[in-house]
This record gives sequence, structure tokens and C-alpha cells, in this order.
Amino acid sequence: MTQDGYSREDTAFMQAALEEARIAASLGEVPIGAVVVWDGEIVARAHNTRETDKTALGHAECLAIDAACRTLGGWRLHRATLYVTLEPCPMCAGAIVNARIARVVYGARDARAGAFGSVLQLNNYPLNHKPALTAGVCEAECRDLMTEFFASLRQKRLNGGLKRTRRDFLPK
Repeated sequence: MTQDGYSREDTAFMQAALEEARIAASLGEVPIGAVVVWDGEIVARAHNTRETDKTALGHAECLAIDAACRTLGGWRLHRATLYVTLEPCPMCAGAIVNARIARVVYGARDARAGAFGSVLQLNNYPLNHKPALTAGVCEAECRDLMTEFFASLRQKRLNGGLKRTRRDFLPK
């Protein structure tokens, strides 16, 4: 056990997800990272690519789940644990349920879109699968990465270095 009460394994895998989140930040993406672990080994890694790929589906969790399915050769991830730096949104929570992921470990809570406790609790619905949940692993580090990213983004906008409008996000 670590000082914060989480297992060393959970902390180590969350650090791998944080590495992915840092990659996302370096690309100008919201810094969210995810890894899928199967039998104690990372089988997939991903980070947000929504801006880069211009798709609403570019969430770290969905990309990691897709990569894990391809790596393992099937869609049932019933022995997998998903580690993600931010509490999954409803779309990602739906993918987690549909992939039958056994356990979800997340770092920071998402007060705006969290689907596993913050805004809604998907496990309270009569769905065919309910993943086990562990919240708060490396929470401060995950939260600080997001806070620093958005503070930097605001500063760039204030300094005139980033002038994106809604029109920039519309299809060309």
C-alpha cells in the first residue's frame, strides 16, 4: 500500500495513464490518458485525440478500449482494468459497460461530466454489467495536470497567442 491507501500496482498503472495524459497535453489536447491492464500487463495505451483527429470520439478511454479489443482479439474485456486520469464521461462509461470491463480506476473526479459518481452514477441503472470502481488514485497529480493545462490555455488566449472561435471548430 502507498501512503494514500492505494495499492502500488494501482499507483504504477495510473502513472502510465498520466504519461499518456502528458503526451496529450504536449499535442494541445486535453490531458487525459488511459491504459488497459489484462492479467497484470498493459495491453493498450491511449490519450485524447479529439482536436488532432477532429472527432468527438477521440476520448482516451474509448481509444484504449478499442486498442485492447484489437490486441486481445475480442470485445469482451471481462478481466481488464481500465486506468484513466479523469472520471469517465457518459459516452466512455457506456463503452466500459459494453466492453464488460471488470474494474475502472480513475484519478480526478469530473464535476461537469463524470458518469461514475460526480454527475451521475451509471452503476445505479439496471444495466447488464457494472464495473467495480476505485476513485482518487494519484488524484492530486491528475487534477493538477488538468488545472495547469487550462490555466496555460487561458493565458495563451489572454496574450493573443491563441485566438480560436467557434467557427474554428466547424467542419470546413
